[in-house]
Order: sequence, then structure tokens, then C-alpha cells
Amino acid sequence: MLRFLVIFISLVHFISVVEVKPTFAVEISNGAGSHSFVSEAVRQVAPAVVRIDTERIIEREAFDPTLIDPLLRDLLGDPAIGPERERGQGSGVLIDDDGHVLTNAHVVERVEEVSVTLANGEQCDGKVIGTDPVTDLALVLLEGDSRPNPAPLGDSEALEVGDWAIALGTPYGLERTVTLGIVSSLHRNISTLGFSDKRLDLIQTDAAINPGNSGGPLVNGLGEVIGINTLVRSGPGAGLGFAIPINLARKVSGQLLETGEVLHPYLGVQLISLNARIAKEHNRDPNSLVELPERSGALVQSVLPNSPAEKAGLRRGDLVIASDEQAISDPQTLLEQVDKAEIGTPLSLRIMRNSRELNVSIKPAALPGLS
Repeated sequence: MLRFLVIFISLVHFISVVEVKPTFAVEISNGAGSHSFVSEAVRQVAPAVVRIDTERIIEREAFDPTLIDPLLRDLLGDPAIGPERERGQGSGVLIDDDGHVLTNAHVVERVEEVSVTLANGEQCDGKVIGTDPVTDLALVLLEGDSRPNPAPLGDSEALEVGDWAIALGTPYGLERTVTLGIVSSLHRNISTLGFSDKRLDLIQTDAAINPGNSGGPLVNGLGEVIGINTLVRSGPGAGLGFAIPINLARKVSGQLLETGEVLHPYLGVQLISLNARIAKEHNRDPNSLVELPERSGALVQSVLPNSPAEKAGLRRGDLVIASDEQAISDPQTLLEQVDKAEIGTPLSLRIMRNSRELNVSIKPAALPGLS
């Protein structure tokens, strides 16, 4: 009986080993014998990622010697006056076979020298084709014969919150750095981050983006560029990264390549959001001088002199409620309509003024002051 029991236990042990062993072997194969989707995506894009080093000359401001303590002047000497070289660094991504690299405008604007380091370590000079401060995008041409394969470009409009996001670049000078996260939010307006001079709806990601990542690509799980990394907001806990959608970057780079500049239509008004609740609170105030319409729209706070808005007759207190039959619920909606408009082509606005609805035709002009 004991012998039979030993044989039975051995047989059970043998069967369990036979059943478990193939599963164990598959797990080892998946973990060690192949690579993740991240490494496959990086393999497609990494050869097109470059480091950009820049130099610019800045003038040192002269100090008034009467404001410096004589003891400090004896110790430190007279302050140096004259030009000084300032060095900067960022990232970029090659987008075509002709050697054009997309990066951020703040990486290469007003620089004298641009040096580009390719993924294989080779260095070459770069020529700035053009910059667009409004979208913080720039185009740089590689000079020389080296032409790595360009990165495949995706469709940022196809993104959904929760999609994989892979950031590549040179944070803190550390080349070939890769971080992984997800798309945390879409259409994040840059004005909510404190940048009133930009026009951008950004991709928000929790993939780590740090100084030096600027201009590098944000990539989806298929190895396609979906954005250009532009800034990071840090605080307690994890930082938040933001990227410019590749569809916008593709459009801007095309204009920079064609003309060296990007023209943005503008109306010349300062706007604030209005809705029924805010309007009711305002109208209850006995000291209010103007009664506001109790509905949503973009309220004109001020009109710039000699602007298209002034020429069209827009006034402070006008409420824009529609543009070319598109309902306007807030200033951002109106700005999106203006961005789509053609410079010099009339844009129809529906406004409310003193409880009356009016139609106003306005011709957007090119946004001034970018040069």
C-alpha cells in the first residue's frame, strides 16, 4: 500500500511538472525573448531624434559704479561690460527626407549658431528656416550629407485620453532618454497655464518631460509622432508635461518651409467668458452701469485701436454669440473660429448689444508684432 502511494504521488508530481513547464517556458519567452511595444515604437522614431545646441550673443547691462559698495568693487573688480555668449540646448525630430527638423521656437529663436547632434553621434550645423512664437514651433534644416530616416508622423486628432504616450529627447543633456506615460488630457488651452501670448491647445501627459526635452517628439504606441514636447509644470508629486499636437505642427512647418513665417489672423479684442449665472449676479448689482444679456458667449472687454474689430464697429460690452453660424459659448470657441479664418476674408459675427441681436462683418488681419 505504501509503495502504491509513493508511485501515485510521483505520478501526480510528474503530471504537474509536464503541465506547468510549457506555461513557464512561454512566460520566460515573453519576458526575455522579445521586446515590449515601447521598444518597438522607440526603434522607429529614435534615429530621427536629435540634440540641438545653440549659442546667442547677449549684451551685458552696465552697472552704475556709484551704486556698488567701494569695498565690493575693490574685491570683485569693475563689472564686465559687453557681449556675452549664452548657450542653450533642446531636442528636435527629423520629419522629412530633406533634412528638416521640427523643434520649439524658444529653443532656436534669436540664436547665432545651431549645432545638431544626430542619434549616431555625428554632428552637423543647422540653419533656422523660421520660427513661430505664437505656436512655439520652429523648423531647422540640417546642413551636410547626413540624412537619417525621418520619423513617421501620426494623427493627433485620433488621440484619446488614456492612449500610451512615449517622450523622447535630451533632458538635462542626457541623450537618447525615453519616458513612458499616457495621454492625460486633450485640448488643454495654454492660456490656463499662464501663457497669454500663445495660441495652443496642448496634449497633456504624465510621461516625464524635463528641461532639454523641448522640441523632442511625443510618440504613440505604434511608433508615430503625435506631438512636439514643449513644457512641463512641476509641483508636489508628479510633474505634468505638455506637447503641441502634430497636426498643428505639420501645418505650421509647411508654412515656415514655404514662406519662412506664419501669419495668424486676429480681430483685436480682449474677451472674457459670460454665462447666465455671471450675468445675473452682475445685473443684481445696483452700481452696475451696463445690463448684460443673461446667456453664454464671448464678452468684449476692450477693443484695440486701429484693429479689425474697431474698423468693424465692435464695442466694449458687445457679446459675441455666433460666428459664421457656429455658436460661440466662450472666448476660446471664438478664437478657434478666427484661427480657421482667412486673413482679409470677411467673417460674420452675431452679437448682442443693448438686448438687440446684430450681424457684424469683420475682416481678420495678420497678428502684428511677431518680428
